[in-house]
Amino acid sequence: MKILENLEWRYATKRFDNRKKVSPDNLEKLKRSIQLAASSYGLQLYKVLIIEDDVLKKRLKPCSWNQSQITDCSHLFVFCNYSDIKEQHIDEYIELKSQIEGKEATLAADYGNFIKIKLSEKTSVEKTGWLKSQCYLALGNLLSACAELHIDACPMEGFDPEDYNKILQLNEKGLNACVIAAVGYRHIDDETQFKSKIRKPIEKLFEKF
Repeated sequence: MKILENLEWRYATKRFDNRKKVSPDNLEKLKRSIQLAASSYGLQLYKVLIIEDDVLKKRLKPCSWNQSQITDCSHLFVFCNYSDIKEQHIDEYIELKSQIEGKEATLAADYGNFIKIKLSEKTSVEKTGWLKSQCYLALGNLLSACAELHIDACPMEGFDPEDYNKILQLNEKGLNACVIAAVGYRHIDDETQFKSKIRKPIEKLFEKF
């Protein structure tokens, strides 16, 4: 499996070469990989901001523990979950589902009502956790696609979401910065690339019943 070779190759890049940029063609492939990510009920209740502007990246760096990946990467992906689940989100999904499948929206209404009922049963804490989980599903696709294209990436939780929300004006849009990923190409002097990959042995990670 080529994917295993590519996953062996990838690592959380700590130092990027700021002279190397992801091509527009490869950027579209990364966006498509995120678009195809699995999501609960297929709702995709998140948005992904792709930041290339150097000035904006410099503003975000102090809110990101001053990590160099923020400013040296080619593109910074900011995965933003919706702050709340609204019936409109589900209605829009049902409408899109009907258009793509070529069916009347009324035929999918029962499924939409089922989703609304199940999500309404969650507490506010459960909803928040569920919404953030959707971003991580999409992040996984991005990391795998980067490995496939031999593009380096570093998933990051070391940032202040509230500061990101303020700088990127996310609160006004009903969004919250959940997790970020710096994407680009490793610097030749990034020492992390030469370290062994530390993973639990297969026999300890899995149990068969």
